[in-house]
Amino acid sequence: MSILATESHEAFRQEVRNFVEKEIKPIAPQLDENETFSIDLTRKMGQAGLFGIDVPKKYGGRELDTLSYIIAVEEISRVDGSQGATMAAHNSLGLAPIYHFGTEEQRQKYIPQLTSGEGLWAFGLTEETAGSDAKGVQTVAEENSDHWLINGTKRYITNGSNELMKGMTVLALTSDEEGKKRFSTILVDRNSDGFSTERMLGKMMWRASDTAEIKLENIKAPKENLLGETGRGLGQMLKTLDSGRLSIAAMGLGLAQGAFEMAVAYSQERVQFGEKISAFQTTQFKLADMALKIELARNTLYNACALKDKGLPFGKEAAMSKLYCSDIAKEVSDEAVQIFSGQGLFKSNDIERFYRDQRILQIGEGTSEILRMVISKHLGL
Repeated sequence: MSILATESHEAFRQEVRNFVEKEIKPIAPQLDENETFSIDLTRKMGQAGLFGIDVPKKYGGRELDTLSYIIAVEEISRVDGSQGATMAAHNSLGLAPIYHFGTEEQRQKYIPQLTSGEGLWAFGLTEETAGSDAKGVQTVAEENSDHWLINGTKRYITNGSNELMKGMTVLALTSDEEGKKRFSTILVDRNSDGFSTERMLGKMMWRASDTAEIKLENIKAPKENLLGETGRGLGQMLKTLDSGRLSIAAMGLGLAQGAFEMAVAYSQERVQFGEKISAFQTTQFKLADMALKIELARNTLYNACALKDKGLPFGKEAAMSKLYCSDIAKEVSDEAVQIFSGQGLFKSNDIERFYRDQRILQIGEGTSEILRMVISKHLGL
């Protein structure tokens, strides 16, 4: 138990853990094997109050703090990275921009359906020319008298093709009054003419999550669907990613915790040379190092959450948390496979799935290389 987590946080952790053990754990391996995105399970997550955890109750949320949300992501990812990705992307990239940058009318229109489990919302940043370089976006939104005319293609979009997906926040190039190109974000409903989406299959990781390519062809989005003001899109995106990095950090922490627990349990079952392998110092040292890294990662992440909840700057700490937690997810899962030895290399063993799922964490929502650049800037370098 972290000193930064209260008894209510730990009670909430247990609530989420009970849900995860009952609803997610029994079916996670099969969903991964078949690349199945479960509509039923996603609805259950919404009904369990896992969508909109830190959103006000008037919009259907639970009005809890950032740490509560992060604990929920951590607990889900402790069992299944795919469901962790579905939940984290919907909350931090889907709901959050509408709540933080939207008008009251936009909030009332969209958020209640997104907290209930009956709708998912995607965030359209990444393109063939835009990823780490967010300014490489080529999607264009032309301003007309009563609408935006949008053309472009987004890819690697989480929650982008399933039947619950209601729409996407699109980062696009717009023009100001002087004709200068600016980045703006616009809410685009899925039922818009010209909106087409295709699920991207064959992933190494998060095989049960929904990743899509989305084409926007002459879409007419109402003028009132602009999120915030024209030209503020890039800043909105960067602020969204600061919070999103806490989610990815929580996924790394949860994955490391789950891998560690599996390694400990196996070490107390596996017998070699007449003894349980947990009796060997080499195994003990591996587990001790894993526990140390997890403890440091949790402290780093929870500290960043505390800063955010107190209204203090947390961008540097969010970058550090995401960088470190993704690194320890890689290191801990690798050592866990080593403890499992040959048995850890088969799909029948959950640790094999964890080893695959960790790889995205050093790439998504800011690569490890980009995060080091972010941290360096915060240091004034």
